[in-house]
Amino acid sequence: MEHSVFETPDMWVAVGFLIFIAIVIRPAIKAITGALDGRADRIRANLDEARELYEEVQHVLADYQRKQRDTARDVEDIIAQARAEADRLERQASEEIAEAIARREQMASDKIAQAEADAVVAVRNAAVDIAMAATRRIVTESLGDSEQQALVDQSIGELSRHLN
Repeated sequence: MEHSVFETPDMWVAVGFLIFIAIVIRPAIKAITGALDGRADRIRANLDEARELYEEVQHVLADYQRKQRDTARDVEDIIAQARAEADRLERQASEEIAEAIARREQMASDKIAQAEADAVVAVRNAAVDIAMAATRRIVTESLGDSEQQALVDQSIGELSRHLN
């Protein structure tokens, strides 16, 4: 009895197993493939989102770098203006100091000139006082009372002429 390959129970078990596997594996493969495709789609979406975020971060970074450069230029301008103002104030202060020194020198010269003039007046007054005292002594020693009275009267008469 020779059986054909299709007549053996092992063969039908194998065929049934293959059909079972085909029936069971096909949906399992579809499910696994669907899950993998879904995961790939999520990964692709995450990568796209990450790329968009990266580009956005690059734009923000470029904006901040531009703002930093602008701020650095502004700071340099402010420093330059401050230096120019400091130089101007230094020149102005130097000029004011020079003017103050010149005024003080002039005031000192004026005070010295006034002191010299006061000294000349004081010397003249002292000389006049000495001359008057000497004249008084000479007059009192050399002239008599009547001559002294005549001299006083003459001086009083000339005094009114000198005062006018």
